[in-house]
Amino acid sequence: MTAKNTSSGGTSRKFIVVMVIILLVAIGFTGLNYYLKYFSPNVTNNQEYLYIKTGSKFTDVYKTVQEKQMVKDTASFYKAAENMNYISRVKPGRYRLHEGMSNRRLINMLASGTQEPVTVSFHNLRLKEEFAGFLSKKIEPDSTSIIRLLDSTSFVQQYGFTTDNVYTMFLPNSYQLYWNTSPEKFFKRMYANYEKFWTPERKQKAAAINLTPVEVSILASIVDAEALHDDEMPAVAGLYLNRLKKGMKLEADPTVIFAENDFTIKRVLNRYLSINSPYNTYLHTGLPPGPIMMPSVAAVNSVLDYQKNDYIYMCAKADFSGYHAFATNVAQHLVNAHAFQQALNDRNIKK
Repeated sequence: MTAKNTSSGGTSRKFIVVMVIILLVAIGFTGLNYYLKYFSPNVTNNQEYLYIKTGSKFTDVYKTVQEKQMVKDTASFYKAAENMNYISRVKPGRYRLHEGMSNRRLINMLASGTQEPVTVSFHNLRLKEEFAGFLSKKIEPDSTSIIRLLDSTSFVQQYGFTTDNVYTMFLPNSYQLYWNTSPEKFFKRMYANYEKFWTPERKQKAAAINLTPVEVSILASIVDAEALHDDEMPAVAGLYLNRLKKGMKLEADPTVIFAENDFTIKRVLNRYLSINSPYNTYLHTGLPPGPIMMPSVAAVNSVLDYQKNDYIYMCAKADFSGYHAFATNVAQHLVNAHAFQQALNDRNIKK
């Protein structure tokens, strides 16, 4: 009887030990599986950023991750995304990937929309189309959607501009933006910066020369196109303001080049002066309807803080230094102009 009890007790203990081992193995396997699914390093170094377009579904994200081999184990990424309910929380954006990121860290970043901003720097871009093309390479919206707003009368009127002068709203600088910023939000951001720039002091200076902020920027665009060197901008601005005050045509060569839409022109010939365009300041008195390029902040400030001079005429110096020879009368201007024309001929510059 005692032997039977001993045998029965030993069997029970063995069974318990086996069950404990099985349970521990199961727990260990479950823990390992949990670790591999959520905490194990999974992101590769194949791509620096994950771009998720506006309107994307999880299937689109998964396809990108899979095709670009952004993670080592796509199955664990998919399962973790399911379990963390990321499938219904997809947010567009540009997300920075770090090699060795776990699924959990990656999915938390994507689900929370924690993206890295894009630095957009633009300076002195000539045309609206050029600007739109540049932006489309930096943020998600394509150039067509940006141009559509620039050319929309009803849209730009909301900000107090016309389709001709709206380009004056964009002040060259470096801006931090999210990649998926919509064209509308981009415009709103630029307008806020424009409003901040035009302080009461700057507006007062503009009023003192009988110009609106938009007109200051239009004139600044001509000054910027004319002056190769920033230190000469105030003198050029002073000359143009003198012509405006006297009711004279600006007769600015850069406006003719803009009207001709040929920026390879190095010598403005007489035949260009009759181009039928509101931007041709040889034909029309006053400022053109819009800027001929995106004016720099230095050019805008040079108009506001112009040099008080008596200059009425100028032409490029014959030494090709990029500076101008200024004159207060026609006789002196003709001397300067002849010298420059002779220098062009000597270099065989015909157009």
